[in-house]
Amino acid sequence: MTPQPNPEAGAAVKAADRAHVFHSWSAQELIDPLAVAGAEGSYFWDYDGRRYLDFTSGLVYTNIGYQHPKVVAAIQEQAARMTTFAPAFAVEARSEAARLIAERTPGDLDKIFFTNGGADAVEHALRMARLHTGRPKVLSAYRSYHGGTQQAVNVTGDPRRWASDSGTAGVVHFWAPFLYRSRFYAETEEQECARALEHLETTIAFEGPSTIAAIILETIPGTAGIMPPPPGYLAGVRELCDKHGIVLVLDEVMAGFGRTGTWFAADLYDVVPDLMTFAKGVNSGYVPLGGVAISPEIAATFATRAYPGGLTYSGHPLACAAAVATINVMEEEGVVQNAASLGASVVGPGLRELAERHPSVGEVRGTGMFWAVELVRDRETREPLVPYNASGEVNAPMAAFAAAAKKAGLWPFVNMNRTHVVPPLNTGEAELKEGLAALDAALSVADEYVR
Repeated sequence: MTPQPNPEAGAAVKAADRAHVFHSWSAQELIDPLAVAGAEGSYFWDYDGRRYLDFTSGLVYTNIGYQHPKVVAAIQEQAARMTTFAPAFAVEARSEAARLIAERTPGDLDKIFFTNGGADAVEHALRMARLHTGRPKVLSAYRSYHGGTQQAVNVTGDPRRWASDSGTAGVVHFWAPFLYRSRFYAETEEQECARALEHLETTIAFEGPSTIAAIILETIPGTAGIMPPPPGYLAGVRELCDKHGIVLVLDEVMAGFGRTGTWFAADLYDVVPDLMTFAKGVNSGYVPLGGVAISPEIAATFATRAYPGGLTYSGHPLACAAAVATINVMEEEGVVQNAASLGASVVGPGLRELAERHPSVGEVRGTGMFWAVELVRDRETREPLVPYNASGEVNAPMAAFAAAAKKAGLWPFVNMNRTHVVPPLNTGEAELKEGLAALDAALSVADEYVR
């Protein structure tokens, strides 16, 4: 679709937004949201006709891009047949979505509890774990994000937790492995893995294993920095959980449904959790949907005992129809394979080439269509380009980087001192190279802040 400029309509949209929409994670008078006129594939455009290549996939959820015709048609067909129905009934779209998801989840996670998104999936997974074990505590990692609802934000390990942290939510945080900014003085991935597991085992011991219901981890942390764990770490966590009767919850809300070049990031590590949360890419975000994939052992806890939880829109037919269509499209069009192939042949090599030429790049890491570029002031000391949780003037270098990317026609994902490269999984090679060229221009701006 060719964008048609209509600045008057854009001004009206913007005025209504500013008058009535309360935006998340924002100081309302300090934001200036772009009025978006349309989107298709890997691009969206504003009312002035300016088009942007989206390297954010919305909020890392449009895994098959915007307006895929087969998914749009499936939603329209479902709306014509049955727009909604209560969750206590068996409905074709819901049943088929659950079947297709269960076919792809690791191991025997064959029961699917549907939610409206990722945060409430985490809420319910932790509730299931506590009820299954009869224990109160949950362990989660710093440098993590699990959602904005009360329990999900308490298990989150980044600054978005602070304002809502109750301090009594039964959550204990620990350090997960991240060699580039190691908390364990490690020099190799092997050392980082061993020391991180020792730290976790000590934390379990001092918290009391019999008090811990679950350990929740993003299989590959997303918003916090796309930090693939070292080989052996997740298997080690699995062993600790088995040893102490602790439920392992893997959060695949961002990493799941092809983002890492596999259906789920857990597939990369040959680890099967007891519970796994998902959302986002399950239907490319076309209609809100999330869920929990449940092991037979935990499902059996609620075989003759009612599970005390539910949602009015659990397994909404429109959302489930979108999920069925999305999963089928991903199979038919080789979307997961495309993410793996172009991630390895185009994105990874392209980012590493940029790192060689730009002194502001401290590290490049990732897999599939799930990459982070760490920006620094000094490669030797690894001082971040901006301080942790920076805002206002001290965040000026990252703001300048983002502005330069947008000027070059690229919409970047920026968090703290990083930019994440997370385009739709079916983005083509030419589009990826276009985005890398825009990143090249924006990194030249970041380079100006290097010491």
